[in-house]
Formats: sequence, structure tokens, C-alpha cells
Amino acid sequence: MQKISFKMEETIPVIDLVKISDQVECNKLREACEKWGCFRIINHSIPVTLMAEMKVVIGALLDLPMEIKKRNKDVIAGSGYMAPSAVNPLYEALGLYDLGSSQAVQDFCSQLDATPHQRQIMEAYGHAIYDLAVNIGEKMAQSLGIVGADFKEWPCQFRINKYNFTPEAVGSSGVQLHTDSGFLTILQDDENVGGLEVMDSSGSFVAVPPLSGSLLANLGDIARVWSNGRFCNVKHRVQCKEATTRLSIATFMLAPRNRNVEAPSEVVDHDHPRLYHPFVYEDYRKLRVSNKMHAGEALELVRLT
Repeated sequence: MQKISFKMEETIPVIDLVKISDQVECNKLREACEKWGCFRIINHSIPVTLMAEMKVVIGALLDLPMEIKKRNKDVIAGSGYMAPSAVNPLYEALGLYDLGSSQAVQDFCSQLDATPHQRQIMEAYGHAIYDLAVNIGEKMAQSLGIVGADFKEWPCQFRINKYNFTPEAVGSSGVQLHTDSGFLTILQDDENVGGLEVMDSSGSFVAVPPLSGSLLANLGDIARVWSNGRFCNVKHRVQCKEATTRLSIATFMLAPRNRNVEAPSEVVDHDHPRLYHPFVYEDYRKLRVSNKMHAGEALELVRLT
């Protein structure tokens, strides 16, 4: 078995959205996407009070009886309730496909008998986090000199996660090493409970400690294809560090709706030929699942030779 080292001294970049129009901060964003495939976001548009209220709501929803949580059905595979499994026995999640749709949010709330107040918080948070994902996507495009990129029609999947860490689980894995299949993930991690680790370019793990009031952005496989190999699809995992409950909220911007995933012309030229075949996201996601390739290996199956 390959030995993987662990680094405590490195920290992932922090991007200040208030300064993002400045060229220096824009360059910093591009470098974070290229080297790390992840970055912390500060001074974003989501109120801290809304983030706190949303955490209370997801805690209540994830504490519902199993028979109610099971009403949360898949729209696409993996978009509904995920019960603890043999692979991830400490983890469960509720999911919502197409966060940008108010009807989808209401349907999700109805499945779980959410109260009017919970619905209100879900609607407000969903709208705010969707707008933020679109904004960050546009800034990532600008950092590569891509003009006119429009992410408003890219669907976003939403997942609320609970890790039931026990004393016996300390030191074990909460979620296995993987990359995200989509373009961009925005994570509201638990401000009190750490455990997230990302892999750097040398194959070493770097801890991502919580930072209250901030959000974390991870780039997935689609970001690597869309950037023509410029951006890193970060490998990451969650480790159990202490016996407690850990809650997180993930928003996944997936890929273009009803269009192929392919690199824009601005990042393709004679010196940087196109690296990947155009493909539909859902076909790629199924390719990952059917081949049990969860850490970006499936990209080799769509690579141009």
C-alpha cells in the first residue's frame, strides 16, 4: 500500500470576494484553482445569521425519523437520501437536485414535512448560495480570460450531510477519498468540528480547519475539462477527529444543462490542444459510477489521444 504523507504547515488559499475585481486577487484565484483546486471564501454575500439558521434547520431535518428521510427520493442517482452504508457507515445525507428551482426547493421541504419557518430559511439560503456559485464561476472564467461565460443555466445540486462520529470511529474515515464529479462545490463546513483534508500536488494530505463565517470552494472533474486541464480537480476526504456530530452543507454546480461539457475556445490553441472529448455530464457521471472511479480516474476515459 502506498504511504501517503500528511502536512500540517500548509494552508489552502483564502479569496476575498470584496477584492476579487482587483487583478491581484483575480490572479490569486486562478493560481488557487490551478495549484490546489480549492480555496476559502471570505467576505461573501451570505449573511452569517442565515448560515447559522440554516445549520439549525439541517440539524433538525437530519434528526427526522428514517421513514420520513426516505421520502427524499432521487431525481438523478445520488440526489436523494443517502443512508449509512458499508463504505461510509458514519455518514448520511439528504439531497435536492436543481437548487435554482423554487419548486424543487418546495418539493424537498414537502417530502420532509418542513415547517413554514424551515421552508423560509431553505428558500433564502438556496437563493443566496446559488447566486454565489454563479458569481464564483464567472470570476473563475474571468481569471482565464474567458469572456461572457454564463453559469446561470447550470443546475446546482444541494446536499446536507451528517457525520455520526463515535468514540470507536476516531481516526477512521467519515467519507472516502474522492473528487467531486461536477464543476464547483461550495461547502459550509461545521465551524466547530474539523476533519476535512485535501490532497496537494505531491500526494500529501493537508488539513482544512474550520473558519467561522467562511465558505470552502472545491473544484471537481468538470472544472478540469472545462479549463482544458488548467484547473485541478481536488481529491479530498473527511476523517473522524473526535466523537461528535459533524454537519455540513454542500452546493454542487454540476455542468451545462442540455449542452456538452467542453473547454471554451479561449483556453484552446496550437500550444494548448483540446484534451478531452466533448460529453454530456450525466453520461460522465454514470461512467464514474459504473467503473467505480470516484477520484477523477474516469477523466482518462474521455481524454483525447
